[in-house]
Amino acid sequence: MEHSGGQAGKGRVKNAILIAGPTASGKSALALDLAEHRGGVIVNTDSMQGYSVLDVLTARPEAADLARAPHYLYGHVQPATAYSTGAWLRDVMKLIDDGTFFERPVIFVGGTGLYFRALAEGISEMPDIPQRVRDRWRYELKEQGAVKLHSLLLREDSAAAMMFKPTDSQRVVRALEVLDASGRSILEWQAERGQPLIDRESARFLVIDPDRAALVARIDKRFDQMLDKGALDEVKRLAALGLDPELPAMKAIGVRELQAAMAGEIGFPEAIERAKIATRQYSKRQTTWFRHQLGPEWLRLRPGDDLETTISALASDAT
Repeated sequence: MEHSGGQAGKGRVKNAILIAGPTASGKSALALDLAEHRGGVIVNTDSMQGYSVLDVLTARPEAADLARAPHYLYGHVQPATAYSTGAWLRDVMKLIDDGTFFERPVIFVGGTGLYFRALAEGISEMPDIPQRVRDRWRYELKEQGAVKLHSLLLREDSAAAMMFKPTDSQRVVRALEVLDASGRSILEWQAERGQPLIDRESARFLVIDPDRAALVARIDKRFDQMLDKGALDEVKRLAALGLDPELPAMKAIGVRELQAAMAGEIGFPEAIERAKIATRQYSKRQTTWFRHQLGPEWLRLRPGDDLETTISALASDAT
């Protein structure tokens, strides 16, 4: 593997293995088996698993898994932070520059398609947003609501506003922040494509495409197990932080549903069923995205495929 000479983003990860798949599809187990075979390291490529507090509810690797192979970028972000694809990519760059991956196979695993795209294609560098600017627009969102802010964006940057739904508060606020901080449209920044961090020629791409019925059963069973392992306590700790409900961490599946039950707005059985339905819907969106957005270089792992053969093939290719 090529090691960066110290300048952020210059080093490209060679022989990387990328494993994508919808939630509860078994991708983390596959990555762990492969890491053990090759003495490799695992890098989280899932937006929600980067947040702290929600260990159980985001299905982060447990202590026994962490003992089997090194894991990075799990639970390292405070829920009060609006973590982005760009921030994640910079964290990966830092791992490269620190020599964390030097001479070790690197396995990127997760369910966030934009993270994989950023790895393979690069993304534009966004301007740093001063905290005062961030606070201003969070306050305006709370006071005026997303629709009014979208109207403001339409006046100030109509091209960007046309790209977002008026109710898409996170993207509307982000566009206003970028415009305020830099004086340039977010579309201009996005047009300046960066460099990929992985060497595409030597990389191996794998996406799990599970049987739908089996996946739904695993989703339902896993959520029940999450409750047994303390998911409700996690939601209580998150609620105690008093965070803006529009923050990404607050939108983790299960948070709003269980909070509603804790507040007496709905019963716990209904909250659990709603969370399971939301997870199924999310997995379907992930599967659709992967099918339409990932190119022919991605090996599709489907029901009936031999996992051991796949592991062996990827392991031999990663040398």
